[in-house]
Amino acid sequence: MLDVLTLTTGVAALLLAAWCGWAAYRDQPTKDWHFIGMAVVTLLTLVQLIIGIVQLARGEKPEQGTTIFVAYLLGSFACVPAAGFMSLAERTRWGSITVAASGVVLAVLEVRLYDIWRG
Repeated sequence: MLDVLTLTTGVAALLLAAWCGWAAYRDQPTKDWHFIGMAVVTLLTLVQLIIGIVQLARGEKPEQGTTIFVAYLLGSFACVPAAGFMSLAERTRWGSITVAASGVVLAVLEVRLYDIWRG
């Protein structure tokens, strides 16, 4: 895996979490700008998913197993979009809290992906 991409995705996820957490603190739902931020983070996870699959196809293997690596890749890709859809259903501050929580979860998933790949 690309260490720079993993770090960038994790930092972007934490920035999204802070931004949506600030909106929740101010008692605001997610707004269009938040969805643009979610799209950027999701794009980073999509690039990571594609690179991970390409590396697996080239024969490179993660230290802790391919199955768990692919599961974490798919989970990290789905994390923020799922929270985004949930925030559309909950148009209160709790929608912002949901997205903020997904940003923290994604950052943790990125650390775990790094560990799985490196051993």
